Amino acid sequence: MLEPPHFKGYKPYGAPSPQEPPVELLYEEYEAFKWADYYKYSHHEACRHMGISRSTFARIYASARRKMAQALVETRSIITAPGDVTFDENWYLCNDCNTRFTQQQKHKKRFCPSCQSNDLKPITK
Repeated sequence: MLEPPHFKGYKPYGAPSPQEPPVELLYEEYEAFKWADYYKYSHHEACRHMGISRSTFARIYASARRKMAQALVETRSIITAPGDVTFDENWYLCNDCNTRFTQQQKHKKRFCPSCQSNDLKPITK
């Protein structure tokens, strides 16, 4: 199951205030990076898991690695952005506590499972 990252971004620790804009890491780039480098799947296994072709995976993965390298070398922040993904379930972000979660459609009234807030924003495209 594809899901959005559990963070909005990262900032370099111990570096002067960034002068450059943050690097934008798309959700699909995060997924490719996660499956290939964190879970150590082969590219063939990762692209099957993501439901995309091998060439599309290679392009997304290369972009993710370039962006991660740029952020590290240039001490730039990283922010996440939806990009061009479709999730199996509806995902929400709580504007009060930043929890990301899914909630089944049968519930008419949506609320955050962590803080019970109803100040929510849909994450899916």
